[in-house]
Amino acid sequence: MSIRRSIKSRRAVAAASLVAALALAVTGCGADDGGGTKDPGTPSSPASPKSSDENKGDKQEDTAAGENVDPNVKLAEARGDKGMLLVVNQVKRDAGGFVTVQAELKNQGQAPVNPSAWAGSEPVITSKNLNSVGGATLVDKTGKKRYYILRDTDGRCLCTTGMSAVQPGASVPVFMQFPAPPAATTEVDFNLPTFATTSLKISG
Repeated sequence: MSIRRSIKSRRAVAAASLVAALALAVTGCGADDGGGTKDPGTPSSPASPKSSDENKGDKQEDTAAGENVDPNVKLAEARGDKGMLLVVNQVKRDAGGFVTVQAELKNQGQAPVNPSAWAGSEPVITSKNLNSVGGATLVDKTGKKRYYILRDTDGRCLCTTGMSAVQPGASVPVFMQFPAPPAATTEVDFNLPTFATTSLKISG
């Protein structure tokens, strides 16, 4: 009996250690100023927890943060270069302190469009997130803060990555996760490089 109890105890301790390690990883999201925000003119590099799926390499295309997003819902639109159109389908505040933007990129032009410009110009983003929408930002004009896409400790963004050129007539679903503005903030300006700025209302 003592041997069996000892084995059970060891398994319980190992399981508890694993749960504690996972909890620490989830809560390990950091930011330079406590919320992944800076004044609108100041760059920032917020960090966020990294999931196992994100460890599979840059070549894996990750185009959606969640399911049950209705592509027929159009909350906002923004025109981009070379005939590109960004259609925002959902802007939702999550219980974990995030705002997730779900959208669709549509090529209404006559030639394929390379996604490299959408990663922005920050070296910390472009070096780890080529062909992504990592350059997107939210601006809370009332609070005078700019929110950058969350990143894990290796600099990988919580957004769609590994994208291929968008062919004429094609549509690509994308997502971006940001630190959530204060609860009183229900509207923000959204910008993705090469696209016009558009206003978004946050739900949830």
